[in-house]
Formats: sequence, C-alpha cells, structure tokens
Amino acid sequence: MDYRVLTVSREFGSGGGRIAQSIAKRLGWKLLDGALIDEIACAAHVDAGVVSRFDEHVEGWLRRMNRQAMRGAAMAAGVVLEQEKCFDADIMTDLTRQIIEHAYETGNCVIVGRGAQCILQSRADVFHAFVYAPLRVRIHRLRARLEPGANVEQRIRDVDEERAHYLKLRFGKEWINPHLYDLLISSGEDEEQTARVIEFAMAKAAGCV
Repeated sequence: MDYRVLTVSREFGSGGGRIAQSIAKRLGWKLLDGALIDEIACAAHVDAGVVSRFDEHVEGWLRRMNRQAMRGAAMAAGVVLEQEKCFDADIMTDLTRQIIEHAYETGNCVIVGRGAQCILQSRADVFHAFVYAPLRVRIHRLRARLEPGANVEQRIRDVDEERAHYLKLRFGKEWINPHLYDLLISSGEDEEQTARVIEFAMAKAAGCV
C-alpha cells in the first residue's frame, strides 16, 4: 500500500514546518501549511490576515458571544454583515476540514497541523508523524525567529497549549496521544535528517523498502 498523504503535527520550535516543507519538496508533493490559510481565505472571501487569527486557535467565549449577538442583531434588522465580520472559528474549522479532505482525495500532499491527524485518522493510506524536540533546541531555534526580547519559553508554552486546546475542543483528542500517530520523532538539531527518517519510516510502513 502506498501512502497518499502525510500529516505532520509539531511542537512549537521543533522545526516541524520546515521538515514538512523539505519532505514535500523532495517527494514533489503539495504542501498545505501557509497555503491552507490562503485557500480558506479564498473560499470564505476574506483577507488572509483574518483567517490567520483563527489558525489553530480557540476563540474565547466572550468574543464568540459578542460575534453571535452581532449576527443576531444584524439578521433582525435585515442588515447584511461584511464577510469578515461573519467569519469565525466554526467557519474556519468547517473550511479547514473541507480543504483537508479535498487534499486527501487529490493525494500527494503533506499537511501541517490543523487537526489533519484527526480528520484523516480513519484513512489507511495516510501516514501521521509528530515532531518534537528538546526544549533547549526549541529555544535556540525560536530566538532567531521571534522579536528581540520575547519570552521564548512562555511563547513555547502558550503555542503548545493553544494547539492542544484546539485539538481537544474541536476533535475531543489529546494532542500528544501516541495512538494518533504512526511515528513520533525528535528533530534534535538536524531537521534534514529528521525529514529523511520520516520519509524512510513512511516507505518502510508502505512496504517499499
């Protein structure tokens, strides 16, 4: 059996996004990471910046209540709201699922995060990898990426907690549940080597090596 899709979940700062990019480039597959934001924005007819605010984030209850109240008031008054004011986390989740499922049907795709490991969990021809790394390595990577003076350790905790919360709320799954993945791998300091190990593991599981 050949795998048609690879999902890559990742700790913040593990290099998982770049690892996925490397694999997609070497296999000649489509990469759905930042491109997913653009596809959702196009489908929803909103700016990509609006979509980014909901990317793997959980909307607070107060903001959700305010948004719902605004919609209700607009409908009662017969006013059509701008698309950007209608877009919310629920629409984001629905469109994300549709685009990921379409990517699966097309095949030859590497999908980064966004609950793809849950959405495509029942598909036998999808390989799921989780990339993590030692905290010191993640801090070192992120210091070069984040703004000067940023509390890197706190950002790591915040982003990881948000991703875990997103998966729990939207799919009822624990983000680091090993049963969601075919491979859990530490990227260490060598992202390219990690990419090759994931490719080898995928090929091995498919019986190609």
